[in-house]
Amino acid sequence: MEELKRLLAELAKTFEEYKSTNDARLKEVESKGKADPLLDEKLAKMDEKMAALSAEKKKLEESLSLLEAKENRPGKPDSGDQLQAEHKEAFMNWARKGNDAMLQDLARKGTSINVTTGSEGEYAVPTQISTQIYSLLTQNAPMRGVCRVIQVGTEDYSELVNTHGATSGWVGETDARTNTNAPELAVLTPYFGEIYAMPKATQKSLDDIFFNVEGFLSEEVARDFAEKENAAFVSGDGTKKPKGILAYTTAATADKSRAFGTLEYVKTGAAAAFGDTTPQDVLMDLVYKLKAGHRMKARWMLAGATLATIRKWKDKDDNYLWQPGMVLGEPDKILGYPVTENDDWDLVGANKYPIAFGDFWAAYTIVDRIGIRMLRDPYTAKPYVQFYTTKRVGGFLKDSEAIKLVKCSA
Repeated sequence: MEELKRLLAELAKTFEEYKSTNDARLKEVESKGKADPLLDEKLAKMDEKMAALSAEKKKLEESLSLLEAKENRPGKPDSGDQLQAEHKEAFMNWARKGNDAMLQDLARKGTSINVTTGSEGEYAVPTQISTQIYSLLTQNAPMRGVCRVIQVGTEDYSELVNTHGATSGWVGETDARTNTNAPELAVLTPYFGEIYAMPKATQKSLDDIFFNVEGFLSEEVARDFAEKENAAFVSGDGTKKPKGILAYTTAATADKSRAFGTLEYVKTGAAAAFGDTTPQDVLMDLVYKLKAGHRMKARWMLAGATLATIRKWKDKDDNYLWQPGMVLGEPDKILGYPVTENDDWDLVGANKYPIAFGDFWAAYTIVDRIGIRMLRDPYTAKPYVQFYTTKRVGGFLKDSEAIKLVKCSA
């Protein structure tokens, strides 16, 4: 907590310095038509510092949350926990030594846990380790942190959704009831793909009892998965990978007149940039394009480079649009709504979508097929042992009215 207090104090101080420096820059632009390059350089450095402090604050908050969860865990394991512990012990013995006798013995016992995956030499990652991997994925993949995530046992999964085609009406107690339109339903299925990671370690390091093999595998696999997954959830084309939000059709038409599955955008007023005059008005327009029900849980999503631009913007009352989270658990905000920084999101450019605003949990669903698989390969890259790790994951846009986009367009 002392470290958190120090971070918040430093963040507040840096933000005040940032505002003063930017105010000076704006005055120079107004009086001379351009700003002193030294002011721009100073702002860029403070921007990087604020981003780093915010990221450090988020990590510290996550650590405190994990510590609290650990302290609240029940102490006595049940029989299922015992089986999982046996699976993990056997798996770690295989990972270190390549000896799968204990894993084979567990498989022959016919326990309720999934040990083998059907491929020769490939084994299911124990629940404790896969849980660590998914936890790290949520921390490292921004889309997982804000979107709906479900687990399924098979890829034959679909959801039936109402496309808002039903109607209703008002009547008196004895009035005749006219027929209403039947609900228009659509069947949505995820776009699945297989993702892999291949961390490497020397056999010498695996033999070292002080080398944390479990942590190494979890962190390396999660990092590789997060990089590929997050990019796919944003802009994947749906071929052998999830279909990302920005891969769906877009239009400038409002909700009632727009086709289901099409995202609405607001133009910036410039062909490849934000408009020169009151660009903050675009953000305000975006907020109120979203229905009130979705605004209650809405947030911004944008890349760090775009966020650096918005940090300099003020409203008509001379207040900065961006505000840092200055208490425990409070996120950074723009116009009072939380911000999710996602560097896989579009940057500013012609016909790009650099900013999104909406209820991402309602809009986009990530679908994990249960089970992470691993193959130990000590031969291909000697003296390294490779751990070829795979899992199946999908994604789809569920409610196209729950997100709005900013488009760089005149």
